[in-house]
Amino acid sequence: MQMIVMTNLKQKTLSAAAKRALAEAQARRDAAKKAPRELELHGRKGLEATRFGDWEKNGIVSDF
Repeated sequence: MQMIVMTNLKQKTLSAAAKRALAEAQARRDAAKKAPRELELHGRKGLEATRFGDWEKNGIVSDF
């Protein structure tokens, strides 16, 4: 088995627009982490049913 080691990796330089886009994306991620989530009042207990593709309520079961 051969192992190839790359010792001379070139780093890509980013344009100003790419750097600005990365900074904006990081700012959006940080803001999303800080934003409080709304609590569901009188909602169903347990796992989120729609996440798993099934929904049951009052004896009615449907697949999305």
